[in-house]
Amino acid sequence: MVPEIYARWRELVANYQVGDKILEIGAVPTSDSLLNLEAFKSCSTLLGINLDGGGSYQIGSSSLRNSYEIIKGNTNHMDCFENDYFDTVVSNSVMEHDKFFWKTMGEIRRVTKNAGLVMMGSPGYDRLENVELRGKRDHLRRWFFRYFPHCTATHRIHNWPGDYYRFSPQAYKEVIFEGMEVIELRSVAFPPRILGVAKNVK
Repeated sequence: MVPEIYARWRELVANYQVGDKILEIGAVPTSDSLLNLEAFKSCSTLLGINLDGGGSYQIGSSSLRNSYEIIKGNTNHMDCFENDYFDTVVSNSVMEHDKFFWKTMGEIRRVTKNAGLVMMGSPGYDRLENVELRGKRDHLRRWFFRYFPHCTATHRIHNWPGDYYRFSPQAYKEVIFEGMEVIELRSVAFPPRILGVAKNVK
C-alpha cells in the first residue's frame, strides 16, 4: 500500500471507537494489512479473510506487534462468520477487484453488529476541487487536468484477479453504504482514493 494512503487510514481509524472484534476484507500477511494499525492494538479479535487464505501472523515493529489470523474464503459468502459478530469491518482496495461486490457488502452488513462500523477504501473519481491534496506532485496533476476537463483522473488498472470498478462519493453513499448511516467520506490523493465510514443500521 502507498505510505500516504496507509497514513490516511491511520488517521481515519484513530478517530473512532472501533470496538473489540475486527475483520479485514482482503487482508494480507504483510505490514500493509490494516489489522496492524495502532487503533487495533488492544482488540481481542483480529481476523482477515482473503481468497488465498494464510495463517496466523505477527507483524510490525517492536512497538506494534498485532497478532491476527487470515482465513481462506470468498467474501461473497462468509458462512464462516456468525451474524452480528464484528464491531468493525475494514477493507482497502478490494471492492474494485470483486466482480460481485454487492454480495460482499450484503455479507459485511450481516456479520457487522448493529451500530458497528464499516470502513471502506478504493480507487475512485471525484471533482478535483473535492480531492484533498498534500504533495507538489498532486498539485501539478491538478493543474494538468484543468486543461483537459473532459477526462476524469482515476487509478490505473491493476489486475488481481480482475479490475472491474471505480466508485464515486455518490456511489459510496447510495450503493456501497446503502442502508447504512454514512458518517464520513473523504476523497484523498491524486488520482482520488475514496475512504468512507458508515454505521451499520439494522
